[in-house]
This record gives sequence, C-alpha cells and structure tokens, in this order.
Amino acid sequence: MNAKKLLAVLIGSASLLAANAAWADRLADIKKAGVLRVAAFDANPPFGFVDSKTRQISGLDVDYANYLAQKLGVKLQLVPTNPASRVPLLVSKKVDLVLANFTITSERAKQVDFSIPYFSSGTQFIAAKGALKTPAQLDNLRIGVDKGTTNEIVLREKHPKAKLVAYDDTPFAFTALRNGSVQAISQDGPKLIGLLATINNPTERAKWEVSPFAISNDYMGVGIPKGEKQLVEFVNTTLREMESNGQAEQIYNKWFGPQTKTPLKRIYKIGDKTL
Repeated sequence: MNAKKLLAVLIGSASLLAANAAWADRLADIKKAGVLRVAAFDANPPFGFVDSKTRQISGLDVDYANYLAQKLGVKLQLVPTNPASRVPLLVSKKVDLVLANFTITSERAKQVDFSIPYFSSGTQFIAAKGALKTPAQLDNLRIGVDKGTTNEIVLREKHPKAKLVAYDDTPFAFTALRNGSVQAISQDGPKLIGLLATINNPTERAKWEVSPFAISNDYMGVGIPKGEKQLVEFVNTTLREMESNGQAEQIYNKWFGPQTKTPLKRIYKIGDKTL
C-alpha cells in the first residue's frame, strides 16, 4: 500500500471513530451528568399536564420518560414545552429527548431522529354534540388547530377550503371553541378525549363530543437529537422491553383504561407494523 492510500485509510478510520464517538456522546453525557432532560407538555392532558394536587407535570408521556430515566439510573428533569418548541429544544441541545405527543413525520426527521412508535392515534375533532358527522363538513368550518402540529398540516392538505386558526396549544383552542371563535378544534383523538375529561361540570361537558371519524393515522415517537445512534438504540430497546414486560399496557390503561374518565381501546402495540 502506497503512502497516499495508507493516509486515506487512516483518515477514513479516524472519521469513523469520530462519528461513533459523537453518537455515543449524548448517552454517555446523560449518564455522567446523572440527569435525563425531557421536554414534555404541561397543558395537554392526558399526555402531559400539571397535576392539580402535586403541582408536578404528569401524564402518559411522563410515565414513559420516568421509565427511561430509571432504566439509565439517572434523575428525570422535565422541561415544559408546547407543539412549536419541540424541535427547537432538541436542535439547540436544551433537552436530551422529547416525549410530547410527537408525531413522526418525514419533514421533522430532517432535523431530528425518532424512536420506533410507542403510540398511535388519528386526527379528530371536538365540536358541538351532533354538529360534526362527516369529513365533508370540515370544508365549511372555522377550525382551531395547534400551531406546528401534524394535525394542522393534514387539515391543510386534505381540506384546503377549511378556515384554520392557529393557537399555541390545545387548551387555548378549546377556549376559543367554547367562546364561539371557532366551530371545531383538531388534535389527536386521545388528547381531545383527555381535554373533555377536564371539564368538571357534566352539563357543560355534554355539550361537546369527539368526532366519530379520523382523517389520518399518526404514530408518536420519542424525539432524539440527530445522529445520536446509541441513544436511539437505547430508547428503542427500552420501548420494546416495556411492551414485552407489560409496562406499556399498564401505562396505557392508567390513562385510557375502562375505569378512567377517558376510556379508549388500545389498538396499537409497540412493535406492530405501521401503516
């Protein structure tokens, strides 16, 4: 082997080692710091919200975050986020992971990596009881959406005639609906069911319902900084473990089981083939 070829091989090997080291950095840094920083919703039940009793962020996504932190043997630090801030928090390295009802899309995958899906839901709507029965009706409505979500993107693509009004998060949109500023709001079905459950007055709650149809099927994953191969592998391995040991089903039933205020049949399991 001549000197030029040897130099090329050495440079290539060094680059590969550097890449592997970079992939390992975030996972190693988390263990070294003893803290896993996770962005989670604080106003979108049941995935992430402030518990009125404990004043701490709680929810389905938080339960997954806690399991990941325990698996690593580190403390969990939750960072409140809204839909539009999820990608910026990861890109700016202010958090290690995002567990915030984060739908996997090809556009987002250009900026961040995703775990395998751990939850699936569809884009649905809350409207006055009996007012929204078919997707065709959406074209004539003024609809509140969460800014920067796939629900907004899907609606614009499938129902371009609908008038969309963007809000920072779902509770703001729901307030607009209740005030008459919009005629419906859009989000993932489970989140909408959780939102209705926060209305304590049965009479008021009975005025609204989640649409009997969905216009998309979305898969939620853990958002991970781009290029962190070992962190991705750790998260994926842990998610599969949670399904096999029953933890995933236990968490689901805690928030959507038949005894909850938001009963919803579990139709997706971690590892199922995506559509």
